[in-house]
Amino acid sequence: MICSLSGFMFMFIVLSVCFSVQMPNSSKDLEKRGSNSGQDSEYVRLVTSNEPTAAGMDISQPQPATRSNTFIWWIKAFVFCSFTVILLLIFLKWGVPFLFEKVLFPIMQWEATAFGHPILAVVLVTSLALFPVFLIPSGPSMWLAGMIFGYGLGFLIIMVGTTIGMVLPYLIGLFFRDRIHHWLKKWPQTAAMVRLAGEGSWFHQFKVVALFRVSPFPYTIFNYAIVVTSMRFWPYLCGSIAGMIPEAFIYIYS
Repeated sequence: MICSLSGFMFMFIVLSVCFSVQMPNSSKDLEKRGSNSGQDSEYVRLVTSNEPTAAGMDISQPQPATRSNTFIWWIKAFVFCSFTVILLLIFLKWGVPFLFEKVLFPIMQWEATAFGHPILAVVLVTSLALFPVFLIPSGPSMWLAGMIFGYGLGFLIIMVGTTIGMVLPYLIGLFFRDRIHHWLKKWPQTAAMVRLAGEGSWFHQFKVVALFRVSPFPYTIFNYAIVVTSMRFWPYLCGSIAGMIPEAFIYIYS
């Protein structure tokens, strides 16, 4: 009986010792598992936080291409402008003197010698009247009128011819008003400038037309484009005559 009781006590002590030994190991295992799970969650968090960055990097990748395209465009624009300026300088250096010496001067000499003064005056008035109808500059004819007929008669020929040359496009443009209006839609800024001339009172229209004649705006185009506005005929005519006087004197004295 005593032996069996002592054996039972011995087994109880052995089991208690084993259980106490396994408990710390199990706690350590739990700590390890907790640390491993924390590392896994930290890894997941890092991977998740890195994904938007990668997406952002993918989105930002086309920027260098856009910058390179802009740089290439500026290079092309610079080359085109440089080439245009070089051609313009070449034309001014050799082209303009060639046109004057080989084309304009022979024509003016032929006109001056082939016709008498009365016929030549009629030819100059006719050229000044018809050239604007066909969008041809009438500067050479004004220059020839001033050079041959002098300040008085030359000025009169210029004013008569240019006045007719400003009235004819206006009257012709009235028949093609819808087409001219459709054509001006392609250049809205130019159309807006032309429409400003037709606004306001009689004197305001007169001033605007006179300023357009003095300005570098092509008056041959202005003669047709003005018909799509509310411009009246008499302020157009008077303003055109007033604006052409300075140009006539410039051609006579040049």
